[in-house]
Amino acid sequence: MSSERAHLVEEVLLRSRELSTETVMFHTAISETRGLSAVDSKVLDYLARFGPQTPKDLARLSGLAPASVTAMIDRLERKGIVGRQPHPDDRRRVLIALDEQAIASGVHLWDNLVKRMYELCDRYTDDELRTVIGFVEGATALTHESTAKLTDATDG
Repeated sequence: MSSERAHLVEEVLLRSRELSTETVMFHTAISETRGLSAVDSKVLDYLARFGPQTPKDLARLSGLAPASVTAMIDRLERKGIVGRQPHPDDRRRVLIALDEQAIASGVHLWDNLVKRMYELCDRYTDDELRTVIGFVEGATALTHESTAKLTDATDG
């Protein structure tokens, strides 16, 4: 590897680390305004992106212990943010779903970041954005895989 490439890779890793830290701090700030933990907020993101999930699915996605997921669901249900609903294929199981009104009441907290991200994207060509998308997808998959290894979670 050339010294220039090594330097660029180190810069990518450093900037990714900085982005990760700032993202965690942003999510923590949003979560605190809603009376949630950052972990609560990110598990809610799984529900927003993937739809209703079983508690077991949430444990697998997040790498959290099943007992921790159950306690979190209980807290979020008491706050009116999620609800339990019957599983359509197995009446012994439940799905955890977002309360859309509760989520909608916090959407405004994202307005500045989303607006500014659109502005940032305007600085790049379509091909550059495709490159960024590929990098972020790869980094996301590697991070999820690393989390699963740390928590002994599996995709099965």
